[in-house]
Amino acid sequence: MEGDVQRTKRYDSVAYEQSLKYKGKIQTLPKVPITSLQDFSVWYTPGVAEVSRRIKDNTDLSFELTGRWNSVAIVTDGTRVLGLGNVGPEAAMPVMEGKALIFNYLGGINAIPLPLRASGRDEFIATVKALEPSFGAFNLEDIESPKCFFVLQALQKSMEVPVWHDDQLGTASITLAGLLNALKVVGKKREDVTVTLIGSGAANVAIANLLIAAGFRAGNMYLVDHMGILQPERADMDKLMLENPLKYDLAMKTNAKRKKDGIEAAMKGADIVISASKSEAGFIHKEWVQEMNDDGIVFALANPVPEIWPKDAKDAGAKVVATGRSDFPNQINNSLVFPSLFRGVLDARAKGVNFEVMIAASEEIARFIEEPEPDRIVPTMDQWEMYPTVAATVAYKTVELGLARRQHSREWFLENATEIIDANRRIYSSLLKTGLIKKMEG
Repeated sequence: MEGDVQRTKRYDSVAYEQSLKYKGKIQTLPKVPITSLQDFSVWYTPGVAEVSRRIKDNTDLSFELTGRWNSVAIVTDGTRVLGLGNVGPEAAMPVMEGKALIFNYLGGINAIPLPLRASGRDEFIATVKALEPSFGAFNLEDIESPKCFFVLQALQKSMEVPVWHDDQLGTASITLAGLLNALKVVGKKREDVTVTLIGSGAANVAIANLLIAAGFRAGNMYLVDHMGILQPERADMDKLMLENPLKYDLAMKTNAKRKKDGIEAAMKGADIVISASKSEAGFIHKEWVQEMNDDGIVFALANPVPEIWPKDAKDAGAKVVATGRSDFPNQINNSLVFPSLFRGVLDARAKGVNFEVMIAASEEIARFIEEPEPDRIVPTMDQWEMYPTVAATVAYKTVELGLARRQHSREWFLENATEIIDANRRIYSSLLKTGLIKKMEG
């Protein structure tokens, strides 16, 4: 049987070989009929001038008369890619193309990868703001912490379209969905459990804040970084207050017992451990899992290698174990969130997205598992009906919250999202069947 490490290396090799063959994962194709050169008189000059005049008088018409309504920019500076770190914008492109592929295949969305060479957060923010007229929403990706917090907050406050940082918000949403079902498996309540978060970067800071918004108790949470457990008396609090205010805020309101020391102390007596830290098997020791409360829940989310292999965590007493990988049960994967969430905010022509929208999406995703089991707490990516259903929930939630430019019922949004996603998938299937997209060999 192929081992975990060998399987990871095989995927690496195949990805490189197939990338040499296909030379990119996405392309642009016309969506309007062209039967003769005369058609360009409609789609381009002179006819296009009237479309521009209408948009000049009402810029919101850009969501109805152009492809902006279905376009998402995937923006990164390449400073924190996957488990690779700061690889730069060029090396970030393959990951952004993969993201664009998932956006399109699962959400029917035209997503454009845009790695930027931006020297600092102000330049990054200014560049994204300058691109706002071209897109219906923005997905920020693979930006180092704490820069990612400042960038997201600044753009969400200043832009009239949804801005989402998937490493923060997508990870938080699917983690919440998984936890809701994991708690059903172990028979515990969100307001009673103790939660330890190993790592306090983009993912876990967002997870902690979303869990608090969803009813988990802040005082029952412990966040751990390389200096130990966050708590108000730590020597770096003044520095955090200036350089990382979101992390500082969590230090103030979590850890009611004022625990100190490191990971081992934080895991002792925990009901839930969520790790988004070091991609190294054994980083979380089996002995630490043994010190958790009975029927513990362990989410080891580092990629490509989790902080503890699922078998080791279960052998140590964990009841529910999840990772970020598709070759183990319970994949906590952002791909279960962002295609449908963006489908929803685009369909509603939303002006923004917030925790209330995210909680609604997480709860809808969790409902797709009617009877959760230890090895089945989240849906899989091939449960196609999930995407339009979650999209409709998201779209209607933005209507309820006054964020939507487009007012419709949840049923209308469900029918609309289903039609868009199904049509997009039929187009792709036709290209594959006719050989215009060549199948992978080997």
